[in-house]
Amino acid sequence: MTGPLFGLKVIEFAGLGPAPLVGQLLADMGAEVVVIDRVSGPADRHDVNRRGKRSVALNLKSVVGRAVAKDLLGQADILIEGFRPGVMERLGLGPDEMPDTLIYGRMTGWGQDGPLAQTAGHDLTYLAQTGVLSLMATADTPPRPPLNMIADYGGGAMFLVFGVLSAVIARGRTGKGQVVDAAMVDGVPAMMGLLHGFMANGFWTDQPGQNWLDGGAPFYRCYRCADGRDVAVAALEPQFYAALLDGLDLELASLPDQSDRSGWPMLVDTFSKVFARRPRDAWAKVFDGTDACVAPVLSMAEAQRDPHMADRGTYVSVGDVWQAAPAPRFSDSAPRDPTAPTAPGKDAEAILSDLGYDTAHIVALRADGVLT
Repeated sequence: MTGPLFGLKVIEFAGLGPAPLVGQLLADMGAEVVVIDRVSGPADRHDVNRRGKRSVALNLKSVVGRAVAKDLLGQADILIEGFRPGVMERLGLGPDEMPDTLIYGRMTGWGQDGPLAQTAGHDLTYLAQTGVLSLMATADTPPRPPLNMIADYGGGAMFLVFGVLSAVIARGRTGKGQVVDAAMVDGVPAMMGLLHGFMANGFWTDQPGQNWLDGGAPFYRCYRCADGRDVAVAALEPQFYAALLDGLDLELASLPDQSDRSGWPMLVDTFSKVFARRPRDAWAKVFDGTDACVAPVLSMAEAQRDPHMADRGTYVSVGDVWQAAPAPRFSDSAPRDPTAPTAPGKDAEAILSDLGYDTAHIVALRADGVLT
């Protein structure tokens, strides 16, 4: 027994984007996650999102293949799928066809309904439509894509994890499962409570690059150093700002007030010139151990070797593939140790045997092309 979710059974329909991360996070915490793949194939040791999962490859276009999938779902607690609305229904695997105890987790960008529900999209378009992307522009440049961290994984995967586990708790009271409609365009705004408050009280403006957290504030942005590398400065509170000025050898009395936005351009210019005098790592030493909230901007490779990250074991190497260790951490439960991903379809015999299928039945399914 390992992990706080030990005993929870999850069926994940293979796909792209954040849904596989949801399965990975649940598997990290001890859930038994089985992926229904389309076809068998070689293992991809680089596909970190498949770690901790088993796989069976089924032909869902066949009646028998769908029947096998229903058998799997009949013993599951949670289903995860990330298709466009209606795909699972057309396969005969929609919520109405499932046991009423199953928690049916649906991951999409636009949601299960609404004018855009059947439209293609990606993290950037979902983020744009919520209004949040506009906040990541500067006065002179359009918004820069924030990788696919915010809509796909923040507003999508994290909210589906939150949703299906909330439904597990609700089922403990009611005995019934339910559909969880996790739409990225719902999740992203839900993370914006602080900024909604700022906008309501007039603290935040619609002018990009003119606010405290969008790079407009000279004490909350990144600066280029003498060696072409960068430092991140996040000295928001007055006491942290004072520590920043002390490290930069600047006098508070000689500068505009921190909260005086009209003086921000001068402060940006001053800070830029000072940071440009030394290499990044020299500045890291200056601010090491202080409360100035200044950190070197590390590359991914550097982050793996960072003393703090190394001490906590934040990054681990599994089969020579660096990846994040399971998170969060628990006082009484030990998440699974990450393992290399298995090949699609590799676990078919074991999975079906667990369902009660005998060897002859499994061989017949493979011969008939149901196991692909």
